[in-house]
Amino acid sequence: MTAPTAHLVSVGTCLPGEPVDNATLAKLVGVDERWAEMFIGNTSRYFAVDLATGHIRHSLADIAATAGDRALTQAGLEPGDIDCIVMGTATPDQLMPATVNLVADRLGIDNVPTYQLQSGCAGAVQALDVARTLLIAGRCATVLVIGGDVCAKHLETDFDPGSRTSAELVNYVLFGDGAGAAVLTAEPLGHGIAIRQVLNRLVGLGKKPGQVIDWFGLGDRHSDRTVISEDYKAIEAAVPGLASQMFWELLDDLGWAAHQVDYLLPPQLSGRMSDRISAEMPAPDARRINVVRTVGNNGNALPFLQLAELTEQWQGPGRAVAVAVESSKWIKSGIALERT
Repeated sequence: MTAPTAHLVSVGTCLPGEPVDNATLAKLVGVDERWAEMFIGNTSRYFAVDLATGHIRHSLADIAATAGDRALTQAGLEPGDIDCIVMGTATPDQLMPATVNLVADRLGIDNVPTYQLQSGCAGAVQALDVARTLLIAGRCATVLVIGGDVCAKHLETDFDPGSRTSAELVNYVLFGDGAGAAVLTAEPLGHGIAIRQVLNRLVGLGKKPGQVIDWFGLGDRHSDRTVISEDYKAIEAAVPGLASQMFWELLDDLGWAAHQVDYLLPPQLSGRMSDRISAEMPAPDARRINVVRTVGNNGNALPFLQLAELTEQWQGPGRAVAVAVESSKWIKSGIALERT
């Protein structure tokens, strides 16, 4: 008897506005172009906020709805075909209502269960895990899964560049905004890509967070706390090992060998770090799918941007493994795909 599984039918993505290269960023916030390329390795990113004026051009709901609509169109489905929506994000538009419900409203989806997971990069994989579980349990037949973040709203636009340290300016170089979506079904359609396994592991017991995005209410809005902070050295030290661990956990769980993996989607932290992690991970013959260098670290959008690139490149039968690591409280996650 064949074990129940879920299937990846389509992927849609949305990157707001035009790409902002390092030369433009240097003029806007005073970042040194050479430092940005050597230290971070990102060459461009997309912002939902105009850094020159501070004007918010797109909300997370805007770009997430666009990504969802594109995923539906690619799958040949209508909003009424969706039985459930699951969304992962670290930067919702508001605490209430949940952004997933704003997206559902814009897409014309109603009277279905909706779930929003508050998490960083691993949130996209967590959302896929919830969707897969619902499909396998027979609770739903078709699920729309969304991941996205608008990090730029946490970045100051009115400041003297000379007053900022490298640790503060790194956020402008590292992060970007974006959204992605995927249609998952219980029965194979479209690409015929089966989701064989999804794993999520919290491994931060007793460890300090590697990244913090703070929230301010009316009572503490004048706090001197930093909005975004990360321990870059701790991230550099921990992520490669966590990525390798998740890779082997997925393979061990499925009985796959490393040489049987045709595509590898490594964690997307920055251009430089992702290249390093990619080189150190097993499966030397697997084709790497790295996108962060040109789109910036847009959090929960990144796994979907990788999946979109994967489905464009993937021809014929094969296997793919995607790994995402969240440094906030240290979460390792991964997904194994097979095309027969």
